[in-house]
Amino acid sequence: MKRTSLPLHRRKFITLLGGAAAAWPLAASAQQGERVRRVGMLIGYEENDPETQARVAAFRQGLEKLGWTEGGNIRIDYRFAPAGPDEAQVYAKELVALRPDVLVGNSTPASAALLRETRTIPIVFAGVSDPVGSGLVASIARPGGNTTGFTNFEPSLTGKWLELLKEIAPGIVRVAVIFNPKTAPGGGIIFPWSVRASGSLIRS
Repeated sequence: MKRTSLPLHRRKFITLLGGAAAAWPLAASAQQGERVRRVGMLIGYEENDPETQARVAAFRQGLEKLGWTEGGNIRIDYRFAPAGPDEAQVYAKELVALRPDVLVGNSTPASAALLRETRTIPIVFAGVSDPVGSGLVASIARPGGNTTGFTNFEPSLTGKWLELLKEIAPGIVRVAVIFNPKTAPGGGIIFPWSVRASGSLIRS
């Protein structure tokens, strides 16, 4: 993804948060005596879920490898919003009020809630299946605004799912796609690909 035009010190910090060090040049990490950076992290999953804990641990470890230590040169404020968009919005407002250097959203509702609260604080998102359709970025090539991040979904996989379903149940003639319009407006990226793929697969 193309970098957005953020101040240099913030942009450098964002590369660490998103794991984008592999794609973006990264200068030396925080020097001794530099002020503590503040990160606001909104996670759209249950705090005590083992997978959530594993993700948080990996996030911390990744930062530590790059010279950013929680309780040392960075402070991370966590909020967990498994109940959905309404809860995420409440916590997004809380995090923005803390005036962090950067915000991190894990899940579509969490990332969207952060963007509704600020157009100035940089936001890095992860675990978002359709960043364009969700309104987080203008396009994959040119995100624009104050957001950038990573998608965890390739739309063409929808066709593969239907192919597998057809192999398991060759006689199938109808498939239903269920989605939450609050988190996937218009069916998100899955619905149009499902319709496209089903035209040739389900009727064959």
